[in-house]
Order: sequence, then structure tokens, then C-alpha cells
Amino acid sequence: MKKLGLIMLILVCFLVTGCGRNSENDILNDLDKKVNNSKGYVMTATLEVLNNDDIYNYEVETAYKKDNYYKITLTNTSNNHEQIILKNDDGVYVLTPSLNKSFKFQSDWPYNNSQVYLLQSIINDLENDDKREFKEDDKNYVFTSNVNYPNNRNLTSQKVTFDNNLNLTEAIVLDSDDVPNMTLKVKDIDFSPSFKKNYFDLEEIMSTVNLEEEVVETSAIDDVIYPLALPEGTKLTNEEKVSMTDGERVILTFSGDKPFILVEETVSAMDEFTVIPTMGEPAMFMDSLGVLSDNSISFTSGGINYYLVSDVMNQDELLEIANSINVLPTMK
Repeated sequence: MKKLGLIMLILVCFLVTGCGRNSENDILNDLDKKVNNSKGYVMTATLEVLNNDDIYNYEVETAYKKDNYYKITLTNTSNNHEQIILKNDDGVYVLTPSLNKSFKFQSDWPYNNSQVYLLQSIINDLENDDKREFKEDDKNYVFTSNVNYPNNRNLTSQKVTFDNNLNLTEAIVLDSDDVPNMTLKVKDIDFSPSFKKNYFDLEEIMSTVNLEEEVVETSAIDDVIYPLALPEGTKLTNEEKVSMTDGERVILTFSGDKPFILVEETVSAMDEFTVIPTMGEPAMFMDSLGVLSDNSISFTSGGINYYLVSDVMNQDELLEIANSINVLPTMK
């Protein structure tokens, strides 16, 4: 009789509370503890980014050390172009080792918006969405939630997969049409990394970085690049080419209801490592990381620096133009 009672108790436990299996909240709590209670982690992954009809592929290494230290290395697989996002006690930096320069930001990055290559950001998005979806799939835990990408409001949701050891295996960021725009596939995560003393030091990184890419330096602009998307009632009204000491600059003036200026200039590496203080936030444009501020965008691609500025357009409008700039020459 006692044996029968025990069996009935176990059966009721399974039916009512799901004993022996983690609930959604249990899994989230365990994920939070695993990441935020750790002393740090190193994650290696691949990242596929869709921009208009172009696809860019990156090798990603994310390093995190407790107490606000981050180093994310993004290497474009097509040309080995490497850039690094660094956060330490001195601020936030975007390093471009091949050009021997870095932008410095006074920024809340990475806490001001979603980041597909940071475990903390992914988990925060899950915890902040009361309407998130959850399911178990072949011993994996799959969550779907909203995301916060103020620099790209077309990105609306994420689908993230964890294995039964609660290690992230895949994160997909989707647009409003449920089209994957960013796909992160994790190769390995180490929650017991050993960081050297100066691992997150700016000067140390620049002195030890191993450059395999061929630096793209240009001295002339053979083909002017025009944006494919223009605001209604706005058109190109002036084009001026200016000679510089070590290259050329083209100034494109667009006039009308939404006027703006697009500057394109040739790229050359700095003789000495240079840190450029800047206002704004790190953001990804085409195949590189750049700078987004309230009224301007700057980034480097294919050996050309691009600078877009407007006194009347908001960030969404600037981003639409910047994301329509193609590396291939187009008609005016």
C-alpha cells in the first residue's frame, strides 16, 4: 500500500509540476547565474550579417571579465579585416589595427542596446520580455524574444538556442518580416578563462595584435559611390573632388526636403597609433564597425572613409542612407 502511494505521489508530481524537468523560469535563472556569477568567459563563433542583399561573414571572439571588461574581435572572413570593440576602465574603443587607429567613446555600451555576441545581452533580452516563447527541441532549450536595436529598428526579435548544459549554441536576430539578419553560431565557450594582466589594455592589444590582412590604402578615388536610397524630394546638387596631402576627398551635397552631405576620402594608415575621441556609439555598417551619432555616421569600407551628416534627418533616416551605400559604383 505504501509502495502504491509513493508511485501515485511521483505520478502526480510529474503531471502537476513537471518534476525532473526544468521549467522555463528555472532555466532562465540558471542561465543568469551561470553567466553573471562567473568570473568571465571566452566565446568563439561565426557571425553572418545580411545587409540589403549582401552577406558578410565574420569570425568572432568575445572575451568578458567580471567588473565591466569586454573585448570583442570581429574578423571579416573575405579580407581578414579585423576590428576590436574594447571596454575597460578608461572607456569604450573601436580599434582598427590595420590603420593604426582607434575611436574612443564615452558610452554606456554594451548596456544601451542588444548585442548578439554577448551572453549577458541575450539573457537580459529574454528576461525583459514577458511574452517570450519557450520550447524544448531535441534536448535543446529554444527561446524567442523581443530585442532592442535602436540603431536598426527593423530588427525586432531573436531566436536563441541553448544545449542541455545551458551553453549557447545559436542566436538568430530577425527583422519584422522574420528574415534572419544576423546569425551567430557558437563554436566554443570557456567559463574558466585565464586572462593575462594587461589583456584588456588598449596599448597592449595594439602592440601584440597579429595582422594577417593586407592593409587597403588608397591614394585616389577612381569611382565615386552614390547611395541607392534617397529621401523623397532630395537629390544630388553638387559634387566636388579635393586633393589632400596623401589622397583625395569627394564631397557630395544633396539638397531638398532632407538635405545631407556625404564625404568620401581615401584611407591611409597612421604613422603612430592614434586615438580619436568621438561622440556617438559603435555601430556596424556594411562590412565594418563605425560611429553613429545623433546627426552623423562614419565608417570605412574598401579603402574609403565615408562620412554622412545632416542637420535635419534623424538616426533612422541617416541609417537608411548609410545602409544603401554600395561598394560598387552606381549611377547618380
